[in-house]
This record gives sequence, structure tokens and C-alpha cells, in this order.
Amino acid sequence: MLAYITWDASPEIFTIGPITLRWYGMMFAAGFLLGFIMVRRMFLRDGAPEAWLDYCFYFLIAGTVLGARLGHILFYQWDYYSQHPGDILKVWEGGLASHGGVIGVVTALWLFSRFVSKKSFFWISDKVAAPIALVGAMIRFGNLMNSEIVGTASDAPWAFLFVKAVPRELAEVARHPVQIYESISYLFTFALLLGLYWKTDARKYPGFLTGLWFALIFGFRFVWEYFKSDQGGFGQALTTGQWLSVPCVLFGIALVLWSRSRPPKETTVVAA
Repeated sequence: MLAYITWDASPEIFTIGPITLRWYGMMFAAGFLLGFIMVRRMFLRDGAPEAWLDYCFYFLIAGTVLGARLGHILFYQWDYYSQHPGDILKVWEGGLASHGGVIGVVTALWLFSRFVSKKSFFWISDKVAAPIALVGAMIRFGNLMNSEIVGTASDAPWAFLFVKAVPRELAEVARHPVQIYESISYLFTFALLLGLYWKTDARKYPGFLTGLWFALIFGFRFVWEYFKSDQGGFGQALTTGQWLSVPCVLFGIALVLWSRSRPPKETTVVAA
């Protein structure tokens, strides 16, 4: 008899009248709240105006949600949404893609740098690299609670039988809990980047932490794609997620090498 873990968790934490609190939404919000606290400490260290933090927070939320939604539509389910444009705004029904979210975040940080801080893009991107990795880890936990993005079939003793998985054929056999694999790897990335920021001079090399984020997050993503059930999209030899991850990894490696070839710079904001 095969051993596995039966996963029948509810995606809902509680319901009060018309209000339902779901694990996914709580993890998403908690990740941004913790990120806000961490980035605030970085801003204070550099003497940056706290008003900048509020703007950065709003930019990031908008960029993440809009980018992730558009990414899912364009990269994974364009055939459906091109025929049902009215469903594009139904974010509550699910459908967010991390690669699209990254594009949205990069756009948001560029706008923040261009119109608010008037400083280098890397001044802010290096600060939010670790917190964004934490947000990714928490979102994957939310995916676990939703029994979504399940893995391929597995006979490992830690495999999960996702009772609530959709479509129903995904609930017929035990599968890799790939959400946990990804979440742990993102937590590792978070801890590494945060430690490098505070315990070393890595923050003095603009782009280094940003590049490391790209290389690690999407390197892990590329590997874990081998353990995921089909997510749709345009993948053939590689999955859609892997095709989208390859340029991100290469960009990250190039950015790390470029940043270390440049002289270190102080990050402190000098008042005009």
C-alpha cells in the first residue's frame, strides 16, 4: 500500500456573513505588510523620507496585481480570455502569473524611481528583493491551501493527495507538493538576500541583490517546473514557466557580474 498525505484543507479561514477570509488573500496581504516593515527599516537606515515608502508600497501593490493578472491572461490562457474579455477583471476567480507579476513590479519600481525618489532603479530594487522573495513564499503557501498548482504524480511518502484539486482528475493520485518545494526555496532566497543586505557590503554594489534575486528565484522556478502538472501556455520542449524563466536567470547572472565589476557606492540619501 502506497503511503501519502491526504490534503483536504479548506481555502477559507472563516466566513462572517458575506465576508470570507481566504488563506491566499491573507498570505498575500501579510507578505506585503511584512515587506513594508522591512523596507521601512532600510529607508530609515539610508535617511530616505518615509513618504517615499508609502508611494513605493502603492506602486508595488498595483504593479504586482496588474502585472500578474495580465501575465496569466497573455502567457497561459489567451485563447480563453480573447473569447471572454468580460472575465478579465474577475481576479477573485484566480489566475495570477508570477512572471507577469515581475514585469509589473519592475515597471512599478521604475516609475517610483523616475517620479518619486529620482534615484537609481537599483537603489530601490535592491531593497525590495528580499521582501518580494518572502511574498512569493507566502503566496505559494496560499496556493497549497487552495490545492492549486499541484505537482506531477508521485509515490514518495511525502506526496499529497489533493482531494480538492481541479480538474478532478488531478485528485485521483498522490502528487508532489510542489507548492511547498517552491515556498521553501523562496524562503531560502529571502533569508540569503536579507542577510547579505544587512551583514555584508552587498548593498553597496547597485544591482547585485537584484541580480541574485532574478538568478535564484527563476533558477528554482525552472527546476520546480519539472515537478508541476501541466499549467497550460505555449510550452513544448520546455514548459511556459521554464521558457519565461531562462532569460530571467541569464539576466540575473549578467547583472551580478556587472555589479561586482563596478566600484561600491553608498546608499545613503543626501538631502538637497
